[in-house]
Amino acid sequence: MAKGDRSGGNASRLNRAVIIAAAIDFIDEHGLPGLTMRRLGDRLEVEAMALYHYVPSREALLDGIVEVIIDEMRDDPDVPDAPADGWQEFVVKLAHGIRRVALAHPSSFPLVASRPAEAPWLRPPLRSLFWVETFLDGLRAEGFGKEAAADAYRAFTSFLLGHLLLEVSVRGADIGPLDVVDDGEEAGPEELAEYPNVRELRSQLSVDRSQAEFEESLEHLMERMTLMRDEDGAFGP
Repeated sequence: MAKGDRSGGNASRLNRAVIIAAAIDFIDEHGLPGLTMRRLGDRLEVEAMALYHYVPSREALLDGIVEVIIDEMRDDPDVPDAPADGWQEFVVKLAHGIRRVALAHPSSFPLVASRPAEAPWLRPPLRSLFWVETFLDGLRAEGFGKEAAADAYRAFTSFLLGHLLLEVSVRGADIGPLDVVDDGEEAGPEELAEYPNVRELRSQLSVDRSQAEFEESLEHLMERMTLMRDEDGAFGP
């Protein structure tokens, strides 16, 4: 097909969902660095300019990819939206749901870490207002106080992000340098109206404890390694 003929019927079937799905497929096959609007247009057999009616920029396309990937958990029957058999099972199932998303799209998953969250004080990979509210509401329903729930959110996201980025990198994902963009915009009251736990714990969620979390995780790692060393030594020199 000649380049000038790539319009008509192909363009008529375009919409935002089709474009984002094609972009995810492209990244799954070729990797994130190779994605351009021109190449995506080639994949859809339309001119690149036709895409901009639905996604105004490559940045908007990348944000849409993250949104679609994270929302896949809503269709996962094994991811609960509230604790049914205690908070431990709730957290474990949520963690496995995020891992399934990461492994389903290993080359796209680094975008979950690098694109701006819905609010600048939310942390990947549990980075949408919906999922943070689900997590916090579930823990508080099981007896977690405000500080404990916020601390659990930070610990949970730190564990997941470090583990999953390492896991997808082993599968060939390009994780550096990540395409970090911070527009500095705060979520307004209207955006948070449907998320009471996120709104109430906003100040707690914004506390940066990265250094302390690193030290705590390292301390736990040392404890585990000591146990492994002692157990190994018990069986011989």
